[in-house]
Amino acid sequence: MAKTTFPTVDKCTSIGREQHAVVAYMDGTLLRDRSSFPYFALVAFEVGGILRLLFLLLATPLAGLLYYFVSESAGIQVLIFATFSGMRVSDIESVARAVLPKFYSSDVHPETWRVFSACGKRCVLTANPTIMVEAFLKDVLGADLVLGTKIATYKGRATGLVCKPGVLVGKNKADALEKAFGETQPDIGLGDRDTDTPFMSLCKEAFIVPPQPKVKPVIMDKLPKPIIFHDGCLVQKPTPLMALLTILWIPIGFVLACLRMAVGALLPMSLVYYALMALGVRVTIKGTPPPQAKKSIGQSGVLFICSHRTLLDPVFLSIALGRAIPAVTYSISRLSEIISPIKTVRLSRDRAKDASIIKKLLEEGDLAICPEGTTCREPFLLRFSALFAELTDQLVPVAMVNRMSMFHGTTTRGWKGMDPFYFSMNPSPAYEVTFLNKLPLELTCTCGKSSHEVANYIQRVIAATLSYECTNFTRKDKYRALAGNDGTVVEKPLLKANKVRGCNSRA
Repeated sequence: MAKTTFPTVDKCTSIGREQHAVVAYMDGTLLRDRSSFPYFALVAFEVGGILRLLFLLLATPLAGLLYYFVSESAGIQVLIFATFSGMRVSDIESVARAVLPKFYSSDVHPETWRVFSACGKRCVLTANPTIMVEAFLKDVLGADLVLGTKIATYKGRATGLVCKPGVLVGKNKADALEKAFGETQPDIGLGDRDTDTPFMSLCKEAFIVPPQPKVKPVIMDKLPKPIIFHDGCLVQKPTPLMALLTILWIPIGFVLACLRMAVGALLPMSLVYYALMALGVRVTIKGTPPPQAKKSIGQSGVLFICSHRTLLDPVFLSIALGRAIPAVTYSISRLSEIISPIKTVRLSRDRAKDASIIKKLLEEGDLAICPEGTTCREPFLLRFSALFAELTDQLVPVAMVNRMSMFHGTTTRGWKGMDPFYFSMNPSPAYEVTFLNKLPLELTCTCGKSSHEVANYIQRVIAATLSYECTNFTRKDKYRALAGNDGTVVEKPLLKANKVRGCNSRA
């Protein structure tokens, strides 16, 4: 705890602060964790890959020695150089916008947030590079001003060096604050260490955030904007130990992934379930699937309506059924098509043409479709395209959910051909396939329901099974949100999964 006479933050009232300006330090104050290594590691891995992460990890002991025995500034400069040198600025900005907010949001300090969110003007001071933290602080926490370390660039790439006046620590914090506010004195200053004293002394009131390792973070639902869409490969925050384990596991995991995928491609689908279980892939099957359609008597195929978590959803559906089920998809990499153990058919997004393709496939047998059109990692269902409801009344909803401990099996920024590999590289990935009741005839278009009503109903049924929330987000909303072109996308209304309300689905 910093050796100051400032009172602790729990003594600060948050009532009537609407006209007040608050200035908070980031690591250890606004966030619970004082270490910024995990966030540097995320940038290093997502932009530079495993070798950059290894370089950062090797540089960390030197950074620690300099930080504690020479100067705080010198230690942070080593981390900045090891992480950013040579990176494209656009890549750093992309990771800062699409990857880091999810991890930052899970570490917001409750007491600091109570005070910070109550104030009308919010400023954040940080030793971290501004380019790394600004998207989260402004877009998610609603900060008005972010004062951080500026990194030097050359021809669109980061040099790894910092611009004058250097890393924002100690007196530099106070200087930056004076420059930003001028003669106006901020109302509240929040810090957590001795080096915060210079800037806190410039505020009318100042409070210390004591170290509380066991304090629970703010629930993400309580933040101004929920994180519905995010990107990146890593599931867990890469602490130094987790980063080391990740580096050591990747070569082993890649070999294991190749073996798991070879099993799926080479063995009969009726045996794949048992082979994958032996290789550590847990598959749970719930509900009773319908019998296979009989072409000999002119029976039309069943259309399985699946929630969409990864590209492997139709594959695990086939594993659960014990037979290969073709799947239609809007976009898939050529590699994924080649290694897929089931038939995949591309849709064109031309309504008439796609309807013809789906009808023809249903005449040949059962078919799988993921009407969300894209994946979502969080417990939400995106809007269902209603086209499928117009083509058949043989509809079986399937609730798909997966669990990964190390790598996400989906990506937006990266090469999607690697998605199946990343999922299979997890030490013990899991899939749960729940077959729901076949849609009653009276709830289909055949009996007068509109395609939108049918799509909305199935969306709600699947969401209720998974305890997810329905949304009216689409594939375009996801890509706009991750690209940063439309920051208002997360403000669209959400519909509770257990409420029988329309989801405003459109074809």
